Amino acid sequence: MSWTLLDSLGTLLTNVLSVPPTSGTLPLNIYTLVAYVLPACLSYYVVAVLVILPGTRMLRVALWPIIVFLAFRVVMFIDFSCGNPQRSYLNFGFTIAMFCIVFRTLDWAFLRDPLRRSARPSPSVLTDALDLATNIRGVGWNWSKGLRFPRDTRPTSRSRFAIHVFLSALLHGFICGLLHTAIQAFALEAITSLSWDTIFDNTLPPLIRYTRSSIISILTAFVIYANLQMNYDIATFIGVTVIQQDPAQWPPVFDEPWKATSLHDFWGHRWHQLARRSFIVLGGWPLGFRFGRVGYVVGSFLASGILHGVVAAMLKQSVEWWTMLFSFGMMAVGVVVEHVFTQVTGRRVDGWIGRVWTMAWLLMWGNLIVDGFARAGLFVSSSIFGTAAPAERIVEHYVTGLDRWLRACAS
Repeated sequence: MSWTLLDSLGTLLTNVLSVPPTSGTLPLNIYTLVAYVLPACLSYYVVAVLVILPGTRMLRVALWPIIVFLAFRVVMFIDFSCGNPQRSYLNFGFTIAMFCIVFRTLDWAFLRDPLRRSARPSPSVLTDALDLATNIRGVGWNWSKGLRFPRDTRPTSRSRFAIHVFLSALLHGFICGLLHTAIQAFALEAITSLSWDTIFDNTLPPLIRYTRSSIISILTAFVIYANLQMNYDIATFIGVTVIQQDPAQWPPVFDEPWKATSLHDFWGHRWHQLARRSFIVLGGWPLGFRFGRVGYVVGSFLASGILHGVVAAMLKQSVEWWTMLFSFGMMAVGVVVEHVFTQVTGRRVDGWIGRVWTMAWLLMWGNLIVDGFARAGLFVSSSIFGTAAPAERIVEHYVTGLDRWLRACAS
């Protein structure tokens, strides 16, 4: 029995830096978790330790290609959905996580000075590294310098704060399930056959077609909002209750994005800033160094477009990933137009006119972004809260009625 155990350990260690011998993906299980996912996460934590210590820059730079390789193995060869198309959102989420690990460690690799906590440091470097590795926006570290956080209106006591975020997670999970049901109700037959390829129905005239796709896009935006808020609340609850972090380390993730009065206000402050640093490192700084402020803005949005596009293409190879690049690039164009307007007129884009402009521009190019998600197969996936929502049948009834009314208007 001991020889069998040693042989199994030897096989596991051999496969830690190998790739599968076949072109097929591997299901998520204990073995693939230990042999594929764990090495990527541990190497990320190691760099988090090193970036706190002085004199480790060369080692961090040397480790980065290994981290890229380990993250690539996870993305390319592990199927977190275990072959179930209705759980494709798991592949999407873990692919985003691996990309963020690559971008974040790239940022850390070239830092000259060690990172420091502006909040009270712990007695252990390992504990500080755990906080840094799980601290999505770098709150309490000099790494997050320049990032503006929304005003926090949640309770200040630890117990009431924990209860608040727990209830918020349940509420936003419920909302996410209802809205996901509403989106799927627009194409129940396609969802049943797992073949929903686009939000644009070419059998409808242009006005009805884009009205319908815009409704789906708005619902999708709120699904993303509710889903991110739910996951952030869960992470906040674990951080505060299990890891015993200060609630101040978990400031609000959104700042009422529907109240944005400009694209700069929306993307720069009100929408979540979870991946802001990664996009700046990947595209903002390189293009900003060459083309100034315009290059900084365009580069950051192009980096976001590349990430979303590549992830969509990995989920479904027939998806044209460049559509994401183009759509996010147009968001950058809108921000630049606002900057030019301010330079020419001396006035900022603001007020109700700014709000109309912002929502119109977001909706115009958001249609293409949402269509990319749809063609990647995310809409046919199930929602963990969908079947638990007692109002699911009511939502389906009214949404399918709205869809029939739109089609009747087209006839």
